[in-house]
Amino acid sequence: MADGTVRVVRAGRPVPLGAVLSIFRRGGGDPTSRRDDAGWWFGWRTPDGPVTLRLSAPGGVAEEVRAEAWGSGAAWMLEQVPALLGEHDDPAGFEPSLHPLVADEWRRRPGWRVPRSGLVVQNLVASVIEQKVTGKEAFAGYRRLVRRFGEPAPGPGEALRLAVPPTPAGWAAVPSWEWLAAGVDPGRSRTVTAVVRHAGRLEEVVGMPADAARTRLTALPGIGRWTWAEVAQRALGLPDEVSFGDYHVAKDMTWALTGTPQDDDALAALLEPWRGHRYRVQRLLELGGHHRPRRGPRMSTPTHLPTRGR
Repeated sequence: MADGTVRVVRAGRPVPLGAVLSIFRRGGGDPTSRRDDAGWWFGWRTPDGPVTLRLSAPGGVAEEVRAEAWGSGAAWMLEQVPALLGEHDDPAGFEPSLHPLVADEWRRRPGWRVPRSGLVVQNLVASVIEQKVTGKEAFAGYRRLVRRFGEPAPGPGEALRLAVPPTPAGWAAVPSWEWLAAGVDPGRSRTVTAVVRHAGRLEEVVGMPADAARTRLTALPGIGRWTWAEVAQRALGLPDEVSFGDYHVAKDMTWALTGTPQDDDALAALLEPWRGHRYRVQRLLELGGHHRPRRGPRMSTPTHLPTRGR
């Protein structure tokens, strides 16, 4: 195994590695991520090619984070590590004291920041696959497609069975029956095809003002406010983009903050005092495990779809 390229990032605060990076994991069986005693591993596709990235910090929370990368995308990825750790996120103006629960979660994680991967298309494709289905179904579909049409992650990533998502051309070439076998309906697969057709233009939104980035992404059919928010949170590191339109988020957040599950409109009104940092509130509550009791029957996943191969 060839040695990877190493960078040590000295952050401006103790970084809670798991709390910051867990947002990038697409379910427990995500083939592009892994957590073990050595730290966090990712198999991602950068503009310069595939990369295996390992991030580690003593005790899981430290001001010094070691990053090691393998593959043609290693140099590009190591340049992004400070942003990936949330070093470019500025919580100035955030008032956690407006609610005791938010204040408590902020005290528990004072070093948490909104991370930014800079990988727009990678996060956009995964988010489209997750539209309007259960998490279990979405994660299983993404896992299947990445395993079948991606490639082994470079360096030690292959031994860890990490996979790198397909190239834009690879996503565009996925046959219709494979989308169906992965539980992805034609509407979502058409949206993915449109996304990867405009991959270059979409990657340009990194660094653009939020309004301009939103306009460009949502101009594509099938990209609405929920999908935009999911990408804005992960790829762009925007601290104000809440997952409005999600099946659970509004109910969970309003239940946590008021004791009663309510809809998106109620959540928007409730979050207004935190404007500029509304996603910051969302993620802090998620990290604290504040979900309403689930008493009703779970949504069932479809059983009528083809199941060719594995």
